[in-house]
This record gives sequence, structure tokens and C-alpha cells, in this order.
Amino acid sequence: MEQAIAALGGPAFTAYTTRSEEGRTYSLYHSQTRGPGVLYKRYYRYADKDRLEIVMERNISSTDLIISQAPIPLPEPKANHKTDLVILHTGDQGYEVSYKGTVREEAKTTEDYLRRRGRSLEWVLRQWIHEPGVAFFYDGTALANSNLAEQVTITNSRNESVTLFLDATTHLPVKKAFTWRDRTDKERNIEEEVYDNYKPVQGIMTPYTLSRFYNGDLVSQRFLSKVNYNNELPESLFQAEEPSSSKR
Repeated sequence: MEQAIAALGGPAFTAYTTRSEEGRTYSLYHSQTRGPGVLYKRYYRYADKDRLEIVMERNISSTDLIISQAPIPLPEPKANHKTDLVILHTGDQGYEVSYKGTVREEAKTTEDYLRRRGRSLEWVLRQWIHEPGVAFFYDGTALANSNLAEQVTITNSRNESVTLFLDATTHLPVKKAFTWRDRTDKERNIEEEVYDNYKPVQGIMTPYTLSRFYNGDLVSQRFLSKVNYNNELPESLFQAEEPSSSKR
């Protein structure tokens, strides 16, 4: 784990406070692209403030977008093309902001987002590993994203577990996986995220390609074009006006 953190940038990774990124991403169904997709910008302040700005084609609904938990590539927007939708998470609250105003995100969508955020690389490698009662399990070697990887499972005192697959040569994370059980149908679900195309950005090794799998199906891919760390982000970016109405 120490080698993985050092490979990601060491103190530069563990101490960064803000991150901004731009790119495009696809939503997929049965590994086939669903719709033409969107361009997006994301602003993140560690540990619990996240703003996603989306330029969306008119025939794509925000519901389809949010279900995928990733914006979905568009032709380059015109110079006067403005953001169509903002998805804002601050603390344990989620909001959607559009020309219609601000509404609260559906409760299940916020729950799904919080589950993923709490098992993100930042939370696991910057918080979990320092918590009392955390346990580490070495699971041996495995193939992950066609790479030979060291497999390590981290379990916290809340009985939440995340398995990391660390490249056997570079020690960079190439995949992350966790499971959870749906409270409604009691089914066990597995979510995986694959990291590829690492590039150094301000001393931090950053994956420019991220692929997310849900129960073995590829459901979204994100391709970054620009990343910055520790830039000044005004607090207003993460503030939502009082919702004009309830989402449901």
C-alpha cells in the first residue's frame, strides 16, 4: 500500500485539496454506447464536495445520465453553448440545477453516489488506511486490465471492503472493486473501476481513462482531456440554492 501511494505521487496525492477536470464520457448498456454522450467539467474539493457540469444533447434526459452515474461524446460545443445541467453533491446532499431551477436529487441516486464516493481511491488511501480497526488482506496475484497485479483487500471497522489491484511493476492501481447488497431485493452487486492511460500532473499520477463496470457489464467510460490540482475553487461552486420543488 505504501508503494501504491508513493507511485501515485506520495505527499502530492495525499495532500491535494482540489481537482478540476474536463473531458467526455460515454454511457453504455450491455457494453454498447447509449446515446451520443456529453462533454463535461468536474470540480472536486476533498473530501465531500463535487460539482459536475454537463453540456447535453437535447434528446438525452437527465434521468438517463444520472442512472449511469457518469455523463455520456458530443461534437465540440459552439462558443456560446452553455452548461445544460449541474449535478452537485455537498456533504450527504445531492442536487440537480438546470434552467428550471434547483431540485433535490432522487434519494436512491444520492445513496448510490455516496456509496461510490466512500469507496473512492481518495477515501480509501487517504482515510480508511489510517482508521482504527482497519485490516489488510493480501490476496495474491491476479490479472487486471491485462496487467499482472498484486491484489489487496482493505476492510474498515464498519465492515466495508474494497479490493485494489496494483500493477506488479509500477504499483499503480489498475482496478478497484467492491460489493454491496441491495436492501430491496437482497441481491449482491459488484462494482469495479478500471484505471488506464496514467499521466503525471503536478506530481500526481492521474488516470486519463476510467471505465466502470456494474455486475460485470461495462456501464460507462470517461476520457479526460485536462486535469488540474490545487487550483482556487470558490465556495459558491459547491453551494446550491434552496430547491424550488421536490424531485419526486
